[in-house]
Amino acid sequence: MSRLRVVIADDHPVVRTGMRALLSRDESFEIVGESSTVPETVRVVAEEQPSVLVLDLTMAGRSSLPSIPDLLAASPGTRILILTMQEDPAFARAALRIGAAGYLLKEAAAEELLGAARQVAQGGTYLQPAMGARLAVSDAGAPGADGDASLTARELQVLSLLALGHTNQEVARRLFVSVRTVETHRARVRDKLGTETRAELIAAARERGLLG
Repeated sequence: MSRLRVVIADDHPVVRTGMRALLSRDESFEIVGESSTVPETVRVVAEEQPSVLVLDLTMAGRSSLPSIPDLLAASPGTRILILTMQEDPAFARAALRIGAAGYLLKEAAAEELLGAARQVAQGGTYLQPAMGARLAVSDAGAPGADGDASLTARELQVLSLLALGHTNQEVARRLFVSVRTVETHRARVRDKLGTETRAELIAAARERGLLG
């Protein structure tokens, strides 16, 4: 049986060492790379084409969420498992919607991490049960949840970049699209969420866990 190739992305060396030791105990996993920043993670994933990327939600003060479409574009066969300390269900909702296959808190037991990595590698989705319960409660009580579901992965990415202060031209360069395309996505986000000002964009992005 071929081993599952894994890349570990976390900006804390101790955490990476611990995950490497844990995953290496299981012969079904092979650690093929590590990274500590978002740009480095994109590069390593593109080079290694891993089965699974274990991705911290925030690295070096930067949210990893907006990079998920880029990571999937760089390695379409890679399944992304978020491993984080962020307990807010908005982060889990945003991560899964934008392309992650799993969401797990760092407080999880070792066996749960191994099981989650296997499950996403096999094409499944994994959401930590405790987080799933919080997400269900949040969805039931959030009046804006239905409208949020209408945002596409690309629209979420554009929203996060705009909220971080990038201009339409800068967003276009980062996403390798035309300025007109960015303007179209921005107009759709504005219509769906009712955002007009930069402050409203930032608030909308923060509510969806896009700013780390």
